Amino acid sequence: MVTEQQLKASVNTHIFVSGASGTLGRELAIRLARPGVHLSLWGRNEARLSEVADRCREHGARADIRSVDLANLVNALDALNHEDNLSPFDLAFLVAGQGDTLLPGEVIEDPYQVARLGHANFVAPAAMASALAARMTTRGAGRIGLVGTAAASHSLPFAAAYAGSKAGLARYADALRLAVRKHGVSVTLITPGFFAAAQGDHSVTRRPGEISAGIVAERMIAAVASGRAEVVVPRRFLLLRWLDRLLPRPLRDRLLLSLRVP
Repeated sequence: MVTEQQLKASVNTHIFVSGASGTLGRELAIRLARPGVHLSLWGRNEARLSEVADRCREHGARADIRSVDLANLVNALDALNHEDNLSPFDLAFLVAGQGDTLLPGEVIEDPYQVARLGHANFVAPAAMASALAARMTTRGAGRIGLVGTAAASHSLPFAAAYAGSKAGLARYADALRLAVRKHGVSVTLITPGFFAAAQGDHSVTRRPGEISAGIVAERMIAAVASGRAEVVVPRRFLLLRWLDRLLPRPLRDRLLLSLRVP
């Protein structure tokens, strides 16, 4: 099993990162890059993937890219299995996902939006984690990180599909963790709150408790490498989770209904 010390020492480690063309995936890939590391970077935007790969190579890593749409899950799983056959993955960070909310004036989310978010945030990452876990358990080693969200702990009326799909992923991650724990494989749920949409982008209004994507990426790497069950970033969102659970339902409902789209 790859340890945190081995990851830092870059001992012939093959790492898979989905969503590498997005903000968090980019920050993660760059921080993982160093001599001895082989990165397989997946994302939807090939131009951004290429830029991320170039940055990783500057740090001495080998970086391969694949432009892929996880909406075609069969093709994605075939490609994942093919890459693992060529060079088995030691670690996998499943970062790809989508967010969306109600449009102004809407009461209920569009059903096609619900289906899209359900696939992107639960079906695709869960299926990919399953494929990776099956192969890693056969080898007796491996670490998997699944990116959820602090929103998964709350029934958000303006983002029901997003929060609900990520809540499903959180439950799946915990169940998968228990299933593989005796086979040398760990599964870590990463639960971030708000993080900056883009480094140095001052045109976007900061949201309450927002931190940089770089900080989230660093906490992810440490948590997955050490095999933790979950990491919540920043930790203040743990307090909100417990508040949601402990408040009387009428009061909790009133608070949730008072929220507006961040």
